[in-house]
Amino acid sequence: MPADSLDSLHAPGSLHPLDPFDAAHRPPGLRERKKLKTRVAIRRATHRLIAEQGYEATTVEQIAEAAEVSPSTVFRYFPSKEDIVLSDEYAPAMADALRGRPAGEEPLESLRAVLTRTVVALLAHEPEETRRRARLMAEVPAVRARTTGTMAATSRALAGVLADRTGRGADDLEVRVLTAAVMGALGEAMVYWAERGQRDDLAALVQRSLDTLRGGPVL
Repeated sequence: MPADSLDSLHAPGSLHPLDPFDAAHRPPGLRERKKLKTRVAIRRATHRLIAEQGYEATTVEQIAEAAEVSPSTVFRYFPSKEDIVLSDEYAPAMADALRGRPAGEEPLESLRAVLTRTVVALLAHEPEETRRRARLMAEVPAVRARTTGTMAATSRALAGVLADRTGRGADDLEVRVLTAAVMGALGEAMVYWAERGQRDDLAALVQRSLDTLRGGPVL
């Protein structure tokens, strides 16, 4: 059974989903909060422009102007346009949530709970950005190719927490394989969701993907 049911994740009054803007996850220092504000402004400007004129027509110069920063500032925060549309502020909150899962819980179930809660949070707090990101992953080869790198960074953060929880080394192969597989399952669930017109429940698709990791595909 999943560590958290989908009903409980969607239920009114349940524990709030992972929200990086919640006080518990907000950067403590003024400088870090300003950096977060700039990152969010750049990302929102990018999504707004893409919605208006398409991905290919949107340039970094246009993004900088819309976000009221310089192009060099955009590149200081994001190495490429692909990184802007694939980024979010959830990785630290995901690591914190994984760290707070019950002691003794199976690693895959801990990761399942964290990923499902993250998806619910994304759809609650950033629904249009999340839908657009999934469509771009499915439709734009450059975005799809860059997805591996951005998910690898989150995978490494989760692997570090999981290694601490299980008493394994920070560079343990099995831990790295598990977190990479889980993040890969999330990516494929998002692409599948987009390819099917985003009619399905994304959180349920993530659950199905992780069930496949547990028992192998039933074909």
